[in-house]
Amino acid sequence: MAKGCLKLISAGVFLGALLFFNHAHASPDEYDPVTGEPKCTSCHTPDKRYSIDHTRDETCSECHTPGLSDKYIEINDRYRAYGSVEIERMLAANKTAKKKPQAKKDPGLYSDMALIPAGEFYMGSNDWWPKSQPEYKANVRAFYMDKYEVTNKRYKTFVDSTGKPAPNHWIGGNIPAGREDHPVVFVSWQDAEEFCRWEGKRLPTEQEWVKAARGTDKRSFPWGVKFEREKGNTPQYGNEETMPVGSFENGKSPYGVYDMAGNAWEWVDDWFKPYPGNNHPDENYGEKYKVLKGGSWYDCTYYKCGISAPIYNRIFFNAYTRNNNFGFRCAKDK
Repeated sequence: MAKGCLKLISAGVFLGALLFFNHAHASPDEYDPVTGEPKCTSCHTPDKRYSIDHTRDETCSECHTPGLSDKYIEINDRYRAYGSVEIERMLAANKTAKKKPQAKKDPGLYSDMALIPAGEFYMGSNDWWPKSQPEYKANVRAFYMDKYEVTNKRYKTFVDSTGKPAPNHWIGGNIPAGREDHPVVFVSWQDAEEFCRWEGKRLPTEQEWVKAARGTDKRSFPWGVKFEREKGNTPQYGNEETMPVGSFENGKSPYGVYDMAGNAWEWVDDWFKPYPGNNHPDENYGEKYKVLKGGSWYDCTYYKCGISAPIYNRIFFNAYTRNNNFGFRCAKDK
């Protein structure tokens, strides 16, 4: 019996070493020329690459769950029981009841916005995860986009004016020392939507976000086709926390919008739904989760799920999720 076990262990060690040797000696054409990640399609063909619902995977729950406050459990139970229509009706009623004060229409609030012109551009990619497929042409009307992610300092004005609770990591309701110009994090989709509305703006749609980041060509990153670690606060940059917005002058988009790759993931207005022409089955599609774009200082490369910074990458989370790498920026109609 012992000899049989030893044989099995030896065979397993040999197989593991063989797999490692093959991976370590992959030929250049087995690596993605854009991201530098190993190509996995020899074993994991596109039809096998399903989206993962991180909100239900217990191995990911430490970072991906919304938090288990009594308020969240109550809201999430209603969400499961009644679906998006009922929860949106409840939120609309709350907005009307609170009658929050409106921000002053200070021209300075709009001075740091970029005009994104109307016209066609490319959404998605045929070479990424199925949730980002297929590549297709879209068209948007002209609009304005914040050049910078909403900062802690900017968000505090909202908190002080409305009485809305501060993000959980603000001790005593105060911005962490030295973080005034960092993107605000630990904000839910609802927090972001309320802030933008308070400023007389709104959350951008996913298409608007992509247009502002990508321009009219098929670039993968705001600065161009190839990944460059010195052009954004991505995990590959190695900072391991947020940075002041606008830190990467050479990493801005064609329209002068900063930090659209890295720093903080950004909530957009859309539900997580399939792109036109996407026939890949995914139980997470529908009015269940909201989309985030842009990657952050942290991603799941540890779990071999790929670099998060490409413009066409998208993730989805419960609208009440708050964590240390989710932020947002606002848009405004022209």
